[in-house]
Amino acid sequence: MGITWRNGVWPAAVLALALPTVTGCESAPGAGARPTVAPSTSGARSVARVCAEPPTGPAKAPAGAVPVDPAVVGDLAAKTRSSPAGTTFWLRPGKHRLDPDRYAQVVPKKGNRYLGAPGAVLDGRQRNQYAFSGAAGDVTIRYLTVQGFVAPHDEGVVNHDSADGWVIEHTAIQHNSGAGLMAGARQRVRDNCLRDNGQYGLNAYKDNGTVKDLVVEGNEIVGNNTGDWERRKEGCGCTGGVKFWAVDGADVRGNWVHDNRGTGLWADTNNNDFRIEDNVLEANDGAALIYETSYNAVIRRNTIRRNNWVEGRSYADRGDTFPFATVYLSESGGEPRVAARTDKIEISRNVLENNWSGITLWENADRFCNSPANTSSGDCTLLVRDARRCARPAIAEAPLYADCRWKTQRVDIHDNRFVLDKSVVECTVKCDRMAVLANYGTYPDWSPYQGERVADAVTLKQRNRWHDNVYVGPWTFVAHDPSRVLDFGEWQGTPYRQDAGSTLDPRAGG
Repeated sequence: MGITWRNGVWPAAVLALALPTVTGCESAPGAGARPTVAPSTSGARSVARVCAEPPTGPAKAPAGAVPVDPAVVGDLAAKTRSSPAGTTFWLRPGKHRLDPDRYAQVVPKKGNRYLGAPGAVLDGRQRNQYAFSGAAGDVTIRYLTVQGFVAPHDEGVVNHDSADGWVIEHTAIQHNSGAGLMAGARQRVRDNCLRDNGQYGLNAYKDNGTVKDLVVEGNEIVGNNTGDWERRKEGCGCTGGVKFWAVDGADVRGNWVHDNRGTGLWADTNNNDFRIEDNVLEANDGAALIYETSYNAVIRRNTIRRNNWVEGRSYADRGDTFPFATVYLSESGGEPRVAARTDKIEISRNVLENNWSGITLWENADRFCNSPANTSSGDCTLLVRDARRCARPAIAEAPLYADCRWKTQRVDIHDNRFVLDKSVVECTVKCDRMAVLANYGTYPDWSPYQGERVADAVTLKQRNRWHDNVYVGPWTFVAHDPSRVLDFGEWQGTPYRQDAGSTLDPRAGG
């Protein structure tokens, strides 16, 4: 789904963060040159530098493992078929190949384990569409490089069918079309290099289902969307370093998400109960993080630098006045009736430095369940599952008036540090915004949300609150609608009353 468009003591835990430095340039295929970020070697947090320093697997076959010969084309798939469930396979050093048929693939059995020796590569040679597929659960893949597969758009190479309980660790999934990796329930994705894939590094999506209990930890996620799909398919909303769809319970922590063409992390449609913590989100062309038509999240202790320079500048150059942000909440908020570890969206103790703008809280007045303005009109909120209940005239009946909407509500933004040096970002205007707003409701003609009622609600009535933040640089603030650009005093004053206990030093940072 596409986007519809503190006077506080600074926390010691945040001051201790290791902030990476930009040291050079490298190019993702088809993406043009981007700044490359080198991790700091000091501080409280180390960056997941997996791609440059990959761990290696066992040099000898573990006891009981079935060796796989790279000299025999199709050996891995054949031995998987002929071995019982729960078998461990050890891929010898070298380049392993499947049969040349485009649909040749490895179909694991329940509990299978695949271990790569040092230098073991499974190569699709731009012929095979899928590497590992099927419905078997509890499969483990470690110490392997998977590359050169050509999955179609919106499909994936590893765990193509989003089977449950897979563990993917210490693996490089790179230079593939489509998504490098799909996700099922109870999946663990740890310490991998997800690099230079055509659409997504990871696509957490389960057809006609929900992905529950997902862990994405310690991965380097870089250079994805080499196919530049947002330009090829305008408004598709179908790219990102990681895309999450209908995920209920996710821990996304300790990842280095950088230099992706488009958004770094994007949670889209009926996601719930996320903890996004201790990540470095850096130098992505679009937003570092989008949380869209989703619920209940904790976003804390992240380092967020130099994001949204490409997309933010592009919209500004067109004269667009919308505050395109680096952390963008679109029709998303806290909802106590949806079970989660929190009943709000809390954004706290993050460092945001030299991004194109800061945080935008947005609610589209014309976007609701069964509205033609909803880009996936079949999707309804977690409180209303049946789109027919949100059609005219039923939507006017309580409680559907409220429940047919994804609301940007109960968002608590506190104890963050926002730094902006316009000489670094190379901008003069429109890169300095913090915002809470909506559009004037007009569509469809039977909508009960017309006029300014949604803008009034998201700005003043839905418990969206900034407080106890530190601002360094020439920040401005937008409230209610794009035309209301405020200075810090107006933002803190009546009627908005935002950022109590916060401080702003406009002279520092440019």
